[in-house]
Amino acid sequence: MRIAVDAMGGDIGPKATVPGALNAAADFGVDVLLVGLETAIRREAGKHGSLGSHVSIVDAPEEIGMADGLLAFRRKKASSIRVGAQLVKDGRADAFVSMGNTGAVVYISRDVLGALKGVDRPALALLVPGLEGKTLLLDVGANANCQPHNLVQFAIMGKIFMEAVAGLKDPRVGLMSIGEEKGKGNDLVKQAFDRLQEAPLRFIGNVEGKDLFSSVADVIVSDGFTGNIALKVSEGVVQSVLSMARHEITKNIFAKLGYLLMKRHLKKVYKKVDYSEYGGAQLLGVDGVCIIGHGRSNPAAVRNAIGLARDFVANGVQAKIQAEILRYEHALRGVAP
Repeated sequence: MRIAVDAMGGDIGPKATVPGALNAAADFGVDVLLVGLETAIRREAGKHGSLGSHVSIVDAPEEIGMADGLLAFRRKKASSIRVGAQLVKDGRADAFVSMGNTGAVVYISRDVLGALKGVDRPALALLVPGLEGKTLLLDVGANANCQPHNLVQFAIMGKIFMEAVAGLKDPRVGLMSIGEEKGKGNDLVKQAFDRLQEAPLRFIGNVEGKDLFSSVADVIVSDGFTGNIALKVSEGVVQSVLSMARHEITKNIFAKLGYLLMKRHLKKVYKKVDYSEYGGAQLLGVDGVCIIGHGRSNPAAVRNAIGLARDFVANGVQAKIQAEILRYEHALRGVAP
């Protein structure tokens, strides 16, 4: 299996992607294609001995920065993001992983790979920690404006992902709203509620923002605007709470003693909420496997994103999503599959 990785993506680029790729190749038994400025990649690789036989370089002389916009996405035909997506399109790689500009990766992946047949809009899906297991939240930013039909497709794709990758049978699907009762929410949510009830899903109804980490649902669907805000607020709360806890621990000797007693358990909690453990978000619905990581990803996050891509490919998630979407669309139209 070959995974193409945008070596220039993220806040620190090759400083994270090169060691992350080396660790992934060793731990997961995959071949990694590092896509980007060859000189920069080799310079970083020199700090780690050598690339080895399972990591190679595909030169891409242009780079899309985190602050670049649509014009750069279109003009830079030799960017590491476009070259990486093209490797998947041409069958030279089984998946593409990038920690770069999210807007650029979504736009270019749509442009190069296209959408799966029957999928109107791809969605960004992210696993978040829960009290019991993990919950898949989608969309978290690919589509600011959605139609009710889009949310149903997101739910179907999320269901297949959780069955294939997380091993959940018939996962529970919730709809993000401002109240649990039917009839709460804006017109999009109200119309999506009715359609989700009729879809081949284990739909449990509306859920609220407070339910994101409660494990009340295995899949939570939302438009990308709402989902992205929910995600960013959650990240901010987690970081703030951890910072406040560290501050309080240093105040007196009793707090320090309590920390020492609880250190092992606190590390487990921190690991559960650490973004690097989850690798990245999956761009579901494009005709190729694409994982988008956090801009501040460290080598561990890059490694885990590559591992997520491997699991996606190994479990045949693309084919399963395609089959289920077509089955649903045919049922809507009363056409035999």
